[in-house]
Amino acid sequence: MPRARLCVGLSGGLDSVVLLHALARQRRAGLLFELSAVHVHHGLSVNADAWAEFCADFCRRLDVALEVVRVEVPRASGEGLEAAARRLRHAVFAGRPADWLALAHHRDDQAETVLFRLLRGAGVSGAAGMPAERPQASGPRLIRPLLALPRSAIAHYAEKHSLQWTEDESNANAHYRRNHLRREVMPRIEEHFPGAALSLARAARHFAEAAALLEELATVDREAAASISGRIDVARFNALSPPRARNLLRFELLAAGFRAPEARWLDEALRQLATVSADSQTCVANPDGAMHVYRGELHILAHPPAVPASALSWHGEEALPWGGDRVSFVRTTGAGVSRCLLAAARVCLQSRRGGERLQADPRRPGKPLRKLLQEAAVPPWERARLPLLWCGERLAWVGGLGVDVAFACPPGEEGIVPAWEKVDGPPAVFAHTGRCVDGGSGGCRSSEG
Repeated sequence: MPRARLCVGLSGGLDSVVLLHALARQRRAGLLFELSAVHVHHGLSVNADAWAEFCADFCRRLDVALEVVRVEVPRASGEGLEAAARRLRHAVFAGRPADWLALAHHRDDQAETVLFRLLRGAGVSGAAGMPAERPQASGPRLIRPLLALPRSAIAHYAEKHSLQWTEDESNANAHYRRNHLRREVMPRIEEHFPGAALSLARAARHFAEAAALLEELATVDREAAASISGRIDVARFNALSPPRARNLLRFELLAAGFRAPEARWLDEALRQLATVSADSQTCVANPDGAMHVYRGELHILAHPPAVPASALSWHGEEALPWGGDRVSFVRTTGAGVSRCLLAAARVCLQSRRGGERLQADPRRPGKPLRKLLQEAAVPPWERARLPLLWCGERLAWVGGLGVDVAFACPPGEEGIVPAWEKVDGPPAVFAHTGRCVDGGSGGCRSSEG
């Protein structure tokens, strides 16, 4: 049976040095696991190279394999330098070839996290702080073995074993709010409330239990509100009490990969959902994606990559990229688009421009593409992303609808079968409605055509 693979996030600071040292001692004591470490080189400090060298030397002495991963932290992303660095760091963690990814957060870190999030107005889930263990969307399971220990116990271990570590000069900068809490606020709280860190960590466990119960309630409400397609039926959703509706919507957004939504965003979404009519589209967007209502069902979608703004010429390639997806071209016989007809003019892919017509069924006359998309129940946000294959000035194929009969390949002749392949997420769902309100900084577009 293969041994478990354990990777430690090693910054070079006191906490991660102690964690890796303790785990290396456990390995030498006979516990069967493969131990490695990863150091994320953010490049934000003039000392970043020195920290990476320290980690490499420390790991050599412990006989632990180390990988140093360099990332480039955007300084003008709008999310803040700390948040951007954390996002990139966790992306590195998620990519480790390990079963477990261990981080060195301790009880004092947990207390600071809870206080920090409460001051920012966090809900129950945010106030639960950092979990001792949680799965990641991909990659190893994240664990925090030191979460129950105070900082003083970690410092005592380092002194006992004569360990050295690096100091991040940014930790002394009170400009950062977390540093201000750690250096200025928490010591004063401890003066008047001895054991405050322990109490805040205990409160985090209580919040975590409450968050788990709210998640169970959301699961129950989701099953009750589900339509035949599996999506949330808006009429059933609106029958819930406002707190339960808000809890379910938050649950759905997090499940779709969104960050925890702000209260004002949730309130606006609930207001629109409560007033949406059968013949309209509601759209509320934020930086992570958008929420749509289409034919009485709720759609929550991340912002997709933009499709090409100009035509993409096809010269016989097996596939062309298309807004994060791709359109493949499979050679065949007696099916798809006639290769002979395609040879008559320039062939290209492009998105809709308006006014197109298609005859996909030889038994029925051609219709405006807009009408066909409505009949096929293609949602407006999908219509703008459809790939259209043109031969000169004539439309030959539409992704999701098929080949125009004028370009259909006769039996026995060489043909090409185009296919719109969705790289991530489910295939395009075809269906419509018409009002759009931007509830955040993300863009949103409603299309009637």
